[in-house]
Amino acid sequence: MEMLWFVVFALLLAGYFALEGFDLGVGLLLPVLGRTRETRDRMVAAMAPYVLANEVWLVAVAGTLFGVYPLLEGRVLFGLYPLVVAMLLSWILRDAGLWFRRRVDGPRWRGFWDAMIAFGSLGLSFGWGMTLYAAATGFTASPVHPLGLLLGVVVSLLFALHGQTFLGWRAPGAFGTARSGRALLVSGLLAALPALGVLAGAAPYLLEHSAPSATLNVLSVMVLPFAPVILGAQVWVWRTFRPGKDADRVPSFF
Repeated sequence: MEMLWFVVFALLLAGYFALEGFDLGVGLLLPVLGRTRETRDRMVAAMAPYVLANEVWLVAVAGTLFGVYPLLEGRVLFGLYPLVVAMLLSWILRDAGLWFRRRVDGPRWRGFWDAMIAFGSLGLSFGWGMTLYAAATGFTASPVHPLGLLLGVVVSLLFALHGQTFLGWRAPGAFGTARSGRALLVSGLLAALPALGVLAGAAPYLLEHSAPSATLNVLSVMVLPFAPVILGAQVWVWRTFRPGKDADRVPSFF
């Protein structure tokens, strides 16, 4: 049972990095590729249908982490408290930017919330890199370390690459070279690679410090039956909003 839940946790974390990674990547690229208001609107519109569905993976990751590996709760929440707070604020700012940017039709209002989308995306991307470094050290070292900062840069660059590939797939020709679904899959795997690398190194520790078998059995009965529903919803979103489904007719996030 411990191995089963480790695989589930690994898939959820990798899924979050691969899916939410392109949302954050598009946000990172907003100041770079979004030179005009129309371009920024199209970039946000491209990722808008996927944002809420992708964030479900983070909720699943957090629930699995604290349910299956309860001993890590204190280390993550208290050992990384300033970083966790900064990432939560970044998440709030990014989502607030998506929801509020079109509530008032003015250049300053739009510009401010577009900046919040970019700033929040950077905070989350960079924060995830620092969190992975802290996890790789067993939460014994401060994430504010040259290697932690370097990993933050690496994760941010991988997310930006993933976001650019997503834009090339979602709106072919509008943001440079059109990209295939296979290219998007490859960039998603690259975005998830740092998380998978840390999990591979932490596997012995996680398997040894899993929750008791009785707890895992209860979690299996209560949680795993809903997995097909989550996967089915993801499939529906991707099929409904695949390229060619009138993405350009939706000017922004609503």
